[in-house]
Amino acid sequence: MNANLLLALIPLALAAWVPPALAAEPTWRTQTLQPGTVPVEQRFEGVVEAERQTVLAAQVAGAVVEIAVKLGDRVKAGQLLMRLDARAAEQGAQASEAQVQAARAGLALAEQSFQRQQQLRAQGFISQGALDQAEAQFKSARAQAQAQLAAAQAARSQTAWHRVTAPYAGVVAELPVALGDMALPGRPLLTLFDPQALRVSASLPQALAAQGLPALESLRIELPALGQTVQPTRVQRLPLADPGSQTVLLRLDLPAGSAAQPGQFARLLWPGQGAAAETPRLWVPQTALVQRAELRGVYVLVQGQPQLRWVRLGRSRGTFVEVLAGLKAGEQLLLEPQRASRLNEVTR
Repeated sequence: MNANLLLALIPLALAAWVPPALAAEPTWRTQTLQPGTVPVEQRFEGVVEAERQTVLAAQVAGAVVEIAVKLGDRVKAGQLLMRLDARAAEQGAQASEAQVQAARAGLALAEQSFQRQQQLRAQGFISQGALDQAEAQFKSARAQAQAQLAAAQAARSQTAWHRVTAPYAGVVAELPVALGDMALPGRPLLTLFDPQALRVSASLPQALAAQGLPALESLRIELPALGQTVQPTRVQRLPLADPGSQTVLLRLDLPAGSAAQPGQFARLLWPGQGAAAETPRLWVPQTALVQRAELRGVYVLVQGQPQLRWVRLGRSRGTFVEVLAGLKAGEQLLLEPQRASRLNEVTR
């Protein structure tokens, strides 16, 4: 074939070629966006708390000589957390033990003397007054021995105060001391909380609280840091009102195994009431979302072609998420975002 003719046919062939992805118009799985009716919810700010949170403080004075845990460590009940210098207490306990031994020896001597005096009195060699004096000395020695024994037990108990142990299984939340610090009675040494029992405390206006608590199933707790919305297992209304803010405190228990942490921000979602409790919203499946860096969007079908639309999202409910801006009712939502994304890359 003539080379010139071949060169002339190449542009015609290229113009007639169509990529396989565009050779036939694809059939898309779509969903017509229609506003869904969902309950209006009032939101009240709250905070995650631990039902059991303990500040362990020193009962005696002493330098911190050992710290067996770190911040965030999980500990078991009875586990050693910290140890204070107990040398002075140990020496005091040993001195008390020695005094107990001396008191017991004095008691034994007084008892023997009293028994001899009883025998002499029975034989008529001593007066009743001498016997009474021996009995009094014996009782005094016995009382002194009991007092020394109690003091020794108290000294031994104080040596145990130099060992700080966990009262229950939990997580170390705060550790405000370091090795060498001086512990004083009442000074906080460590904060421990139980991660298995968490709750959310939220303040509710008195006027709304006066209407009574709704059904537990209608209350929800939003945890923005975790991207979760959970249902409380129990709700408690405290019988006191804050005179400054005119609010009532509610405590709502989180489900067991929650990944929330004390101090995290939370929201109480309170169900609306009356005719204004319903409002139409747009909801899309979470599987239809695509993410590009910090932006999130969906694909809609425009004139038979997929078009990426950036959206602003709101709350999540199950497998659906609320769309606040970027879409409108009646548009065709593509349910195959990955396929639409690949097609866009081919057509570029």
